[in-house]
Amino acid sequence: MADPRFFHNAGPFSLDELAQVAGAKIVGAGDTARLFDDVMPLGEAGPEHISFLDNRRYREAFEQSRAGAVLVHPDLADRAPDGMSCLVSDDPYRAYAKAAAHFYPEPAPELDAEASVHDRATVDRTAVVGEGCRIEAGVVIGPGAEIGAGCHIGANTVVGPGVVIGLDGRIAANVTLQYCLIGERVMLHPGVQVGQRGFGFAPSAQGHLRVPQLGRVIIEDDVEIGSNTTVDRGTGPDTVIGAGSMIDNLVQIAHNVRLGRNCVVVSQVGISGSTEIGDFAMIGGQAGFAGHLKIGPGARVAAQAGVMRDVAPGAEVIGSPAKPTRQWWREVALLAKLAERKTEQR
Repeated sequence: MADPRFFHNAGPFSLDELAQVAGAKIVGAGDTARLFDDVMPLGEAGPEHISFLDNRRYREAFEQSRAGAVLVHPDLADRAPDGMSCLVSDDPYRAYAKAAAHFYPEPAPELDAEASVHDRATVDRTAVVGEGCRIEAGVVIGPGAEIGAGCHIGANTVVGPGVVIGLDGRIAANVTLQYCLIGERVMLHPGVQVGQRGFGFAPSAQGHLRVPQLGRVIIEDDVEIGSNTTVDRGTGPDTVIGAGSMIDNLVQIAHNVRLGRNCVVVSQVGISGSTEIGDFAMIGGQAGFAGHLKIGPGARVAAQAGVMRDVAPGAEVIGSPAKPTRQWWREVALLAKLAERKTEQR
């Protein structure tokens, strides 16, 4: 069970209601009116809990689970233990996300905007704070900034001059926002830095001359950015983060990068300047990108890949320098065979 000091459980809910919320079909044992108290991992769940199976490596845990109900793919439902109800879905993990959010909804912001601005927050007289916002202690909101209705701004966050945040934003503690326009329902975790100057300079023997960074950062609707990630503002064109994209902790996004819609970027990725990444691309942890590349829509870049050339739409690449996944694995297998032969010859 989630710690009640931090998370509020809105349950219990009936099996039928959970099936509707998750978009799943009930299969197997159980009364549809039966109540469930919470979500729980397979190995810890009891008869009053609902769990899920997404990764087939945990099939044994599923077969031994005491959970009262499990969200599962249709082709594994017949392996459920006796007495377990199955909520079948073609995408059990997404169905679980819906069920878990039903038990633990995001808390609603306070409705009294005047009372919810902490007395130790500093809000410039020219800034606009929308109705129902919650502004924590130590927040600084600069001249001309606009905070949309229903936003929550965490302690010690700085919202720079002219910055715009759309409706229902969730901006955590110690975030710095400058030179940026942020859409609706954006979630920024602690320590995110948006809009700092890009790493641009003209090198010469007389010294490195900084190039003015005159663009902005545009973060579209429904984006989530993890802790201590940095997004540099553009040089002249803007840096853009497309709607629905999910960015993990400790990612560096350089000036003029254009990240498409619904991309996934895992921790410690570095994306160099002016690289364009298409919609629905997926980038594994610690991957690095040279500048001015074009990564096609739906491309998949494996962890620790070093991407130095453009990647075609839908392609999968791995390794450093990155190359098509099948080619890379063939080369790895060949090298292993050559090494084995060399050892046998000794």
